Amino acid sequence: MIKDTTKEERAKIVEESIGNIAGACDGCSVGIVEMYQDYIDGKKELREINMEFRAGYISEIRR
Repeated sequence: MIKDTTKEERAKIVEESIGNIAGACDGCSVGIVEMYQDYIDGKKELREINMEFRAGYISEIRR
């Protein structure tokens, strides 16, 4: 949770989860890295970001 971590710790969590926070690897999507910036900045929990992403993805599939 945001309240239990520092900005540096949150950045490290995202970096370790994605594998390359710079998004400079072959096939990486910079958008995925940017998607988690609100978590790193302490604005949204990971759960919220992931739910928003899934909701957008599902709505695109249903079109």
